[in-house]
Amino acid sequence: MGEGEFVDVERGVVAEGALDDDASPIEEVRLTVPVTDDPSLPVWTFRMWTLGLLSCVLMSFLNQFFSYRTEPLIVTQITVQVASLPLGHILARVLPRRKFKAPALLGGGECSLNPGPFNMKEHVLVSIFANAGCAFGSGSAYAVMIVDIIRAFYGRSISFFPAWLLITTTQVLGYGWAGLMRKYVVEPAQMWWPGTLVQVSLFRALHGKGEEEENTEGSGGGMSQAKFFLIALACSFLWYAVPGYLFPTLTSVSWVCWIFSKSVTAQQLGSGMKGLGLGAFTLDWTAVSAFLYSPLISPFFATANILAGYVLLMYVVVPVSYWGLDLYNARRFPIFSSHLFTATGSTYDITAIVNDRFEIDMDGYHRMGRINMSTFFALSYGLGFATIAATVTHVALFHGKEIYRRFRASQRDKPDVHTRLMKSYRDVPSWWFYAMLALSMAVSLLLCTVLRSAVQLPWWGLLFACAMAFVFTLPISIITATTNQTPGLNIITEYVIGLMLPGKPIANVCFKAYGYMSMSQAVSFLSDFKLGHYMKIPPKSMFLVQLVGTVVASTVNLVVAYWLLGSIPNICQDALLPADSPWTCPNDRVFFDASVIWGLVGPRRIFGPLGNYGALNWFFLAGAVGPVIVYLLHRAFPSKTWIPMINLPVLIGATSYMPPATAVNYNSWLIIGIIFNFFVFRYRKLWWKRYNYILSAALDAGVAFMAVLLYFSLSMENRSISWWGTAGEHCPLASCPTAKGINLGADSVCPVVL
Repeated sequence: MGEGEFVDVERGVVAEGALDDDASPIEEVRLTVPVTDDPSLPVWTFRMWTLGLLSCVLMSFLNQFFSYRTEPLIVTQITVQVASLPLGHILARVLPRRKFKAPALLGGGECSLNPGPFNMKEHVLVSIFANAGCAFGSGSAYAVMIVDIIRAFYGRSISFFPAWLLITTTQVLGYGWAGLMRKYVVEPAQMWWPGTLVQVSLFRALHGKGEEEENTEGSGGGMSQAKFFLIALACSFLWYAVPGYLFPTLTSVSWVCWIFSKSVTAQQLGSGMKGLGLGAFTLDWTAVSAFLYSPLISPFFATANILAGYVLLMYVVVPVSYWGLDLYNARRFPIFSSHLFTATGSTYDITAIVNDRFEIDMDGYHRMGRINMSTFFALSYGLGFATIAATVTHVALFHGKEIYRRFRASQRDKPDVHTRLMKSYRDVPSWWFYAMLALSMAVSLLLCTVLRSAVQLPWWGLLFACAMAFVFTLPISIITATTNQTPGLNIITEYVIGLMLPGKPIANVCFKAYGYMSMSQAVSFLSDFKLGHYMKIPPKSMFLVQLVGTVVASTVNLVVAYWLLGSIPNICQDALLPADSPWTCPNDRVFFDASVIWGLVGPRRIFGPLGNYGALNWFFLAGAVGPVIVYLLHRAFPSKTWIPMINLPVLIGATSYMPPATAVNYNSWLIIGIIFNFFVFRYRKLWWKRYNYILSAALDAGVAFMAVLLYFSLSMENRSISWWGTAGEHCPLASCPTAKGINLGADSVCPVVL
């Protein structure tokens, strides 16, 4: 390799020409993030706190309210990013500029309600508040669903105080893990967090930055980023009225089903929502970005890995397993389903195996028989097992030396330009994170000892959950920081506690919340810290805004939950609600089912000797060995730069969102991701630099605004239209079994195969 060249091993990119000594080694970062800073800009302002707290409360209220609806809507951070800018400018015009002396408690000195123009750093902190309000993209706090299933499904009660402790500690515990991992996944330039670049581009576009640099690079008089954003936002806003209300069939255009309207096999192949999705596509941006987030922000090597994993599973493994091998009696069940079934192909009646003590009724279980799953659902669990093992092995082999080196000499490494600029600000003292970790652990232990009757989880279960979160936070943060994909711990946490505490569904979900959600929160906090790193936000301000926003949002989530659970009769009970009631709680229903499968029935009766799917445990071994093979190939053929681009945690976990994600989500996500991050990035790089992330943000914002408008103006008023284009994807036979003799009853559209 010639002098002045460098290789980004993880991304497989080779760049020629010497870089500046402290420039970022990641091209996308160099193209997107400015290398200047103005430390004099005020951030700790009345405007920031007012808009931030208001947006946090509003977002957490709306997202918790919507979460119980049949079609839940997540109002994301980007909505506040766009809406808060004009509000900030209004406050900058109307607030008095008179200076006064601040209280000694706040440091004394002079301050003002209006220190000048509303600036980008204030805007970033307002958005961080908003991000906490939408639970960092999840909508509402994860542990609220524990309260929901206790009250709405199991019919038990849990008082407000232990519920608040449960929700808050599962959210805040992640701060401790984030503090321990910051110097490994925030400061290093190689940990570039692709998702944050969308935010950087949007902030710069909204504030009119970046045009000067582009003009000096020969971009000429092209459209400004702000103008492009507004046009794209308007188009997205207007178009979403079509798939969102007028023509919902466009969400999954499964034309194969339309042609072969009476063929079960054709509809299994062609259905985008219930089958393999051959030829299916969507014209609805929400379907594109619903589960894998925006394809415009995923680096191409990650998209390529997901494409390989998706094609291998959907178009090789599943067809062979279903039609060729009839694996696990696959043809008795739908080809793509997350439901549970009896051996005869009918839906499993979970209520028949639950006794009055909310434990398994063994007599009922023996009458119903073993739980069966569709082959796709079973394989998705196996791949989940493999992903967890592959994540650990991959990070150990490909990043182990880097992690060890940074652990030994993190303070002596030469920083890149962004880390150097951040030296202008006082860092968050490490003891803040340690204190937060110790406090949240102490409160959690109090909950699991003094108030154990509310959560069923013993103290040792809590400590074990925290240990799992600690072990996995670093490798999963590295995966997210380099690929924008985040493998989850939900499967492994459910599995482990299901073996250790069978028959206790609430203990199972609490263990999952502490083991999985605290890790997920840590990754979200680290992502926000990286955004602050790029935007040159004082670290202490980032820490306090995240902490306050998280506690406020958790409290509002719980208040709204108690209000709705106590005021709406039969909420979440499908059989007891009126036919047109919107309060069916689909997410809580899935969460409840998981508590039954893993906590009530337990993995021994599904994946162990008492179940049908014990062989899937071998996926753990396969996942652990896979990265070793890739690593050995890389060492044997170091000149083949494409080999380290094989990221097995991403490839194996490519379909980890399926179900609930479907083939149509993946088809369109992959196509758009390849177009923009391969062809446009390679052949229209200047356009990509100026507009790619702006387009992603505009599409998200337009959809969010129109979705809110449609909900309040039409859905809440029960105003709907009915025609062929509002009747779904028109693949009614895609969920039919194909085994001989399976009869699902007179009400079913499925034919009986003789």
